[in-house]
Amino acid sequence: MDFATILGLGIAVAALALSAWIGNVDVRIIFARYEAFLLVLFGTIGATMVSYSLRNFWTGITLGLRTAFVEPVYREREVIATLVSFAEKARREGLLALENEAAALEDDFMRKGIQLVIDGRDTDIIRKILETEMAFVQERNAKAEGVFMSMGGFSPTLGIIGTVLGLIAMLKELGSLSGSTNIAGQLGVATAQAFVATFFGIALANLLWIPLASKIKERAGEQLLLREIMVEGILSIQAGDNPRLLEEKLHAFLDPAERETEIEAGGAVGEPELAGA
Repeated sequence: MDFATILGLGIAVAALALSAWIGNVDVRIIFARYEAFLLVLFGTIGATMVSYSLRNFWTGITLGLRTAFVEPVYREREVIATLVSFAEKARREGLLALENEAAALEDDFMRKGIQLVIDGRDTDIIRKILETEMAFVQERNAKAEGVFMSMGGFSPTLGIIGTVLGLIAMLKELGSLSGSTNIAGQLGVATAQAFVATFFGIALANLLWIPLASKIKERAGEQLLLREIMVEGILSIQAGDNPRLLEEKLHAFLDPAERETEIEAGGAVGEPELAGA
């Protein structure tokens, strides 16, 4: 699981609960209006489904949640280390010696690329296949981000609709309150209940849907960087580049601060233990 996503959501909910407690908010009013939550949640889902095909909506939801809550299989340094170790083995024993290592890779994209090299495919064909795969993954990630951004846009609006319905119901009951001795108090409670829907709409949008969309966008960028590293490394392995040259080439993809950390540690990016050797 992605610790940052879980921790962030926990902090956001805790801050909300703490502010309600400090402000002496009667949470019973909020939880008593569960119909407001149902309106906001399912109204948002329904409106988003109208905006997308059923297939794209479901793919966006499942892919988005998996992307936001599950840590990626690889990081840049591990990918570089693996590619450098592959390059070293290919120069010593030939490309066919990579077949077992390629089959054991968890990442489908890198496994496919290495297998294309082993099969002796042309460089241009390999690049085109991998770039097409990258474009497809980018498109899927963009759809997932779009689904959650749409939910973040619809959620506050559904909250306002719920509030309007609550106010309508409150105004309808004004006549029955004419003989009451505590009209002001009852109106205050009714008004507070009416605004519960707005609370749910804004809270879900800003604490869940939009942050998840941002996380999906960030992860998509990280995934694209990994794919670019893999493509460069795979084509360099096919070309028979020197492993140290390959390492320096892929090193350029790393953040400058991380490069400095590597130099200070006195080690290379492609350390055998990182590659599982």
